[in-house]
Amino acid sequence: MLKRVFLFLPLIILIGGLVSGYSVIRSGTLAMASAFMVSWLVPEARMGFRSVCDALHLGAKGTIQLIAVCACAGIIVGVIGLTGIGLRFSSMILSIAGENQLAAMFFAMAISIILGMGMPTTAAYAVAASVVAPGLIKLGISPLVAHMFVFYYAVISAITPPVALAAYAGAALAGSDPMRTSVTAFIYGLAAFIVPFMFFYSPALLMQGDWVQIVHYTATACIGVYVLAAALQGWYFGLIGLLPRIVLFTCALLLIYGGLWTDIAGLVPAGLLAAWQLSRRRSG
Repeated sequence: MLKRVFLFLPLIILIGGLVSGYSVIRSGTLAMASAFMVSWLVPEARMGFRSVCDALHLGAKGTIQLIAVCACAGIIVGVIGLTGIGLRFSSMILSIAGENQLAAMFFAMAISIILGMGMPTTAAYAVAASVVAPGLIKLGISPLVAHMFVFYYAVISAITPPVALAAYAGAALAGSDPMRTSVTAFIYGLAAFIVPFMFFYSPALLMQGDWVQIVHYTATACIGVYVLAAALQGWYFGLIGLLPRIVLFTCALLLIYGGLWTDIAGLVPAGLLAAWQLSRRRSG
């Protein structure tokens, strides 16, 4: 891979162009041109006129599904904006939650995901923040936590079926079934759906608090997310059965909560299970 590291140049140019303030079209065009030039550095993959035409044909063909999804999502966003149903829907859900912050955040999660479907990151956050964040702030949640909460779920909507724009784009590149790809992405990303609740229970993750709390909560949160992913996927230093997965899931929730005793209660069983798995691997 080190010998072919120059193949990353088109990706670096694409990201660099976007960061520098170039438009998406200009950045993409520069990246495409650089991909053509980089191909000449690999003798067996040099692109000629026919190869360029085939690449453009495949690229146009792969965007058809994405265009259809964006068009349908745009209709939904337009209806929400013109009718004002988003604001009414948000106030209704938050009023149902009452003064229960946890229930309100759960409903806010659902609203943010729905509003963020089919939209780029900036637009998804703008819509979700204007509709959901004010209601959370009124319930006593700090503005930073409220905005990071809705921002996170607005972004995660990119892998949430049935729209899942990022999964559709990935399916177009891989040549796989779009819906199956979106469901698989959702399953692999389930652990990420818990992370915003960690902001609520542990504001130190957002750099609110002294450095000891920040280091403590960041470390236990990372371990908690790892353990949660292991519980959901059934792999923790090796294959695990249903009972260990339930134990790991419980440990993950304890670690995510953020208290000292809950962290200890979560770390001890997770550590013992890890030691048991590693000893089984050595003996096997």
